[in-house]
Amino acid sequence: MHIRDLDLNLLRLFDAVYRTGNVSRAAELLDLTQPAASQGLSRLRTLIGDPLFMRTARGMQPTPKAQRLAVPVRHALVTLEEALGETAGFEPAQSGRTFHIHMSDIGESRFLPELMMALRAHAPEVRVETRPVPREQITEALDSGRIDFAFGFLPMVKETQRLKLLEDRYVVLLREGHPFTRRRRTGAALLEGLRELEFVAVRSHVDTLRIVQQMRLDDRLRLVTEHFLVLPAIVKDTDLAAIMPRNIARGFGDGYAIVEPAFPNRDFVVSLHWSRRFEADPGNRWLRGVIGELFRA
Repeated sequence: MHIRDLDLNLLRLFDAVYRTGNVSRAAELLDLTQPAASQGLSRLRTLIGDPLFMRTARGMQPTPKAQRLAVPVRHALVTLEEALGETAGFEPAQSGRTFHIHMSDIGESRFLPELMMALRAHAPEVRVETRPVPREQITEALDSGRIDFAFGFLPMVKETQRLKLLEDRYVVLLREGHPFTRRRRTGAALLEGLRELEFVAVRSHVDTLRIVQQMRLDDRLRLVTEHFLVLPAIVKDTDLAAIMPRNIARGFGDGYAIVEPAFPNRDFVVSLHWSRRFEADPGNRWLRGVIGELFRA
């Protein structure tokens, strides 16, 4: 085949199918109908002279030819997007762009108030929409443009650009005056003493649940909720304890006590993630600069 016979949109389709392993999901990412995506893939197979993807129980698996094409195609698309992005420019004071950001409800409470104050001052028409994505799909969502950024402790998110924002650790939050705080304990005695407590946890917060399991405190769970933001009221009005990031716990103000056991793997890093595909996009570059100034410790 000759490059003059190739439609750029077919390369975008190839890249999306390769990354997702699914024609329907690729169609959704590219805002195509499923029949249009199937027809485009059929046309590309004819032009290339190779099946490119074979349907299996694990989805659309690439052929050896597709494997060899994947990296050059991705690099070509990134180069073109960067070149176009550099010429487009971004004027925050005039822009009405919407940025889509993945973050947990903990992240929303920690980062959104300050971020929205900064946007109000410098980019009053810019909008932010949070769009939580399953952890295993975050890299794909960043690369496809479905989200612009992901905040959080996301060690499973690979092959992204990232900016370290802050270091944090998991602690135990109790109400002020809780009987547990009357005894001064440290080290192993403090860890063992946690079995005296009863806990509340949030179903979607896998890292805090991991600590509960590692400490064999499953049988001490008395309440599992769907939403993080109910925890302060529950902890303040009961004797239940909650495991959470220290930075969040310290923001609740008066009426609480914080205990810091030496949990296994209690320390973690909160980072901002974005895709290499949009490294040079002026709007992306501007907003990550704002975020870095606000939150980078």
